[in-house]
Amino acid sequence: MAGYVGVLVSDPWLQNQFTQAELRSLKTHYHAMRRESGPLRLSDLASRISRLKVIGESVSEEEREEIIRSECHEVGDNYEVDFELFLRVYLKLHAHASTKMNTPAKNSSAFLKAATTTLLHTISQSEKASYVSHINNYLGQDKFLKKYLPLDPSTNDLFEIAKDGILLCKLINLAVPGTIDERAINMKGMLNPWERIENHTLCLNSAKAIGCTVVNIGTQDIIEGRRHLVLGLVAQIIKIQLLADLNLKKTPQLVELVDTSEDVEELMSLPPEKILLRWMNFQLKKASYKKIVTNFSSDIKDGEAYAHLLNVLAPEHSNPSTLTVKDHLERAKLVLEHADRMGCKRYLTAKDIVEGSPNLNLAFVAHIFQHRNGLSTQTKQISFLDTLPDDSQVSREERAFRFWLNSLGNSTYIDNIFEDVRNGWVLLEALGKASPGIVNWKIANKPPIKMPFKKVENCNQVVKIGKQLKFSLVNIAGNDIVQGNKKLILAYLWQLMRYNMLQLLKNLRFHSHGKEIGDADIREWANALVRKSGGQTCMLSFKDKSLSNGIFFLELLSAVQPRAVNWSLVTKGENEEEKKMNASYIISSARKLGCSIFLLPEDVTEVNQKMILTLTASIMYWSLNQPAEDKTSNSSDSENGSQSEATSNSSTDDATSESSLE
Repeated sequence: MAGYVGVLVSDPWLQNQFTQAELRSLKTHYHAMRRESGPLRLSDLASRISRLKVIGESVSEEEREEIIRSECHEVGDNYEVDFELFLRVYLKLHAHASTKMNTPAKNSSAFLKAATTTLLHTISQSEKASYVSHINNYLGQDKFLKKYLPLDPSTNDLFEIAKDGILLCKLINLAVPGTIDERAINMKGMLNPWERIENHTLCLNSAKAIGCTVVNIGTQDIIEGRRHLVLGLVAQIIKIQLLADLNLKKTPQLVELVDTSEDVEELMSLPPEKILLRWMNFQLKKASYKKIVTNFSSDIKDGEAYAHLLNVLAPEHSNPSTLTVKDHLERAKLVLEHADRMGCKRYLTAKDIVEGSPNLNLAFVAHIFQHRNGLSTQTKQISFLDTLPDDSQVSREERAFRFWLNSLGNSTYIDNIFEDVRNGWVLLEALGKASPGIVNWKIANKPPIKMPFKKVENCNQVVKIGKQLKFSLVNIAGNDIVQGNKKLILAYLWQLMRYNMLQLLKNLRFHSHGKEIGDADIREWANALVRKSGGQTCMLSFKDKSLSNGIFFLELLSAVQPRAVNWSLVTKGENEEEKKMNASYIISSARKLGCSIFLLPEDVTEVNQKMILTLTASIMYWSLNQPAEDKTSNSSDSENGSQSEATSNSSTDDATSESSLE
C-alpha cells in the first residue's frame, strides 16, 4: 500500500492506542478547536476538550484541569498544545471517565459500536465460513469476481479480496440492487492506492445509505484488512439482503399474520427481525408447538422449533426421528438434513444451532422464509393494503431521515422513524450532535421509558430546542411526536437535518468566517464553481426542473474534482431512462468522492427540493473541507496515486466518525 499515509504520530505506543477511525475523528476535533481562535493553548484545553461527550459528561472541569496539570506539569499555561499532547490528555481523561462510569478504558476502543466489532477483536470462524459461502453462492458468476471466487472459508481470502473494495461494493448491490452505479466502481486487475481508497469510500458511504452502522470503520481499516471490522460490515450487508423480503411491499402475503387493518399498520412498523419471529411463531402454531420463540438464540437451541417449522413448510421431506431423538446436536443435524432436502442453503452448522448463534440462526430462518414461506398466495386480508396510504414521497423521506439518523452513531438503531422517535431520546441525541451542549441531559429520560409522561417530557424538550434553533414549529407540542404524527415528525427531521448540514458548513470558519450560511449561499457557491470551471449549466433554485437531467451536478462534481466524472459514461439526459442513468451515476460519484448522502435517483429526476439541497450542500462541504494543497493537485493523473491525494480522501471518514466522540 505504498503511497497511502493514514494519521501518524511519532510515538508507536501512542499510535497503537487508537484505530485509524479514532485518530481521524480526534484530529478533526483538534483542528476544529484550533480553527475557532488560533493556536490551542494549554490554559484553554480543559474547557474545549469537554465537547467530547464521554469527557464532558463524566469529568468535572476541576478534574479535567487537575489531570491536565499533572500530565503537562513541565510546561506553562501559554504552551501550544500539539496533536500528540492532545491525544495523551484525551487518553488520561478517558481513562478517568471510564473509571467513574465503570466502563472499559480507552484501549478497549470504547466508542466502537457492537454492530461491527467486539472488544477483544476476535471473529467467529463459523460466521466467516457462512458469509464466505454466501458470497460464493451469490457472486460466483459475477463477470469480474468469478476469477477470484470461490473463496476458501478456512483462509483469510475474504479479507484480502475485500482490500480493493470491489467485492464489498458488489455485495451492497446484491443486498439493495441499484445502490451503487457500477460505472463508478474502479474495476481492473491492479488498482493503485488512490483507486482503492475511492472504492472504499464509495462502499462505506453506500453502506450507510442502505442502513449499515459504519461509524467505527474507515478506508484504512479495510486497507489493513482489520478482520473484525470487515466481517462486521459484511455481516450487516448480508443481513439486509436476507431480510429484504420481510415487508408488505415485497411480500403482501404477510398480512395473513394479522386480523385487522390496525394490526397491519402495527406489522408495518415492526423491524424485519420481529416480523420474521412473528412469521415463525405463526407457522409453529399450525404444528401445535406450545412455546413462543422470542429470539434466534436460546429459544431454538434444542432444535425442536426448527423441526416443527420445517415439518409445516415441507412435510414431504420430514423425518420422524427428528422429534424423537433426545440429543440436541443429533436433532440439529437432522434439521439441517431436512433443510437440505428442501433446497435451503446452509448458513450454520449443527453446533451453531445448539450454541445459539444469533446471527447465523437469523440468517438461516430468513433464508427458509425466502425459499418457502408457507403463506397463502390468495388471502382476503390483502384487501387491507388497499386502504393504507401509498405515499412514495413520504416513504423516501422517511428512509433518508432514518439512514441519516443511524449514520450519526446514536445509541438506538432506527428501524421505523415514526415509531422509534416517539420517546424523544433519539431526537435529543441527534440535537446533541448537531448543536453540542444544547440538550439538558439532567432532565432527559433515557430508554426504556415506561411512563408516557416521561416520553412527553423528552419530546417537550425536543420542541423547545427546535424553537431555540429557529425551526418552524407552529402549533406543535411534544405530545404530537409522542402520538406519532407523521407529517410533523418529517417536518421536524428535515429542519434538524438541514440545520446540521448548515452548521457543518458554518464551522468551516476559514471559508465562512463564522457567518450564518443559508440555502442561497449554497446555490451561489455551486453556480460560481460550475461557471468558473467552464460549465454550461446553472441552477436557478433547488426546485429548478432543468436539474432533472443531472448535467448540472455532473459539472459541479467535475469542478470540485476533475477525475470524479468520466464524461464518456454520461448521457444527454433527454428521456427518463437517460435521466435516471445520470442520477444514479451522480449519487455514486458523489459518494465515491466522500459525500455522505441518502437520496435516491428518483429524488434527482423528480427534483425533490429537500434532497437536491442536501446533495449540493454535501458536495460543498466535501470541497471546502479539502486542504488547499490537495485542491491544486485535483487534476493530477489517477495513476500517480500520490500521498496527498490519498490522504485528502480520508477526510470522508472524519465527518462521519467525529460524531462518535462528541
